[in-house]
Amino acid sequence: MNATQNKRALIEGRAAVIVIDIQKSTFAPIPDDERSIAHMPDYAARMARSKVVIDKAREKGIPVVFIQEIHRADLVDFGRELDGDETVHCLDSNPLTDFAEEELGMRPDDYRISKRRYSAFYGTDLEILLRGLKAETLILTGGLTDVCVHYTFVDGHQGDYFCRVVEDCVAGSSLEAHEASLKAMEYLQHGAIRPIDEVLAAMDHVGA
Repeated sequence: MNATQNKRALIEGRAAVIVIDIQKSTFAPIPDDERSIAHMPDYAARMARSKVVIDKAREKGIPVVFIQEIHRADLVDFGRELDGDETVHCLDSNPLTDFAEEELGMRPDDYRISKRRYSAFYGTDLEILLRGLKAETLILTGGLTDVCVHYTFVDGHQGDYFCRVVEDCVAGSSLEAHEASLKAMEYLQHGAIRPIDEVLAAMDHVGA
């Protein structure tokens, strides 16, 4: 099988950048062994690099949508999310659940979506927003590669969006899980996993 035969342009039609779960806790000085969710090495640096993509999108008039995982403090909306490796996280009573506004250069009028599940599509109005923006290509950054990025990618793929993951701006619960999820997403859409330089060049080319 020719692995490149179905490869499309990096940006098809109109694009939107989807910034997944880069929140205050990402940059908080919490020891790795005290975090409720495991992070691969250089996690925070990879999340911070998303600002380069965000700034380029703003320059070119490409909309940016910020996603926040958040749960009620009484835990009523966790569902099965605590049945695996993860412990209680992203409570609405915790200031570290807030968006990383300063680190990402967020603005008051930015598009913001809160979610109770891993996928940014599940139980949110993301689909309605993207339809209004007439977006066809979703450029994904954030974390975790193997959880919220992966499941958002899959739902975007099943919704017939062209999905692109900025490889330098995502990070997983471990390096092994990160790499496995990148491979799984590339399986669904050839050319989905792209280095940041290629993404910035494509954004420069299409502009607004």
